[in-house]
Amino acid sequence: MSWVYLVIAGIGEVFGVMGINKVNQQKSIFSFTWLISGFLFSFLFLTLAMGELPMGTAYAIWTGIGTAGSAIAGMIFYGESTNWRRILFIGMIIAAAVGLKLIT
Repeated sequence: MSWVYLVIAGIGEVFGVMGINKVNQQKSIFSFTWLISGFLFSFLFLTLAMGELPMGTAYAIWTGIGTAGSAIAGMIFYGESTNWRRILFIGMIIAAAVGLKLIT
């Protein structure tokens, strides 16, 4: 169950980062609520995941999901570059996260 918590925490991280972008676009109660809620949700589930997973592994996977997910969300929702090199490096982040899962 801790791996499910960790994936949920990573998704919360993506929403938190998207909240940062929303705050930069328009400073409103909604934007700040989105930002704070995303990160609180993320930290809550990261805490639950770290109850069973080693700290280093949990943190690495969490940041990997957040990094790759935020980059992908930027491409989908904000028109950021979809250059093949960018996609290659996002794939490398995901491969590293899968590798950590396999050895833990």
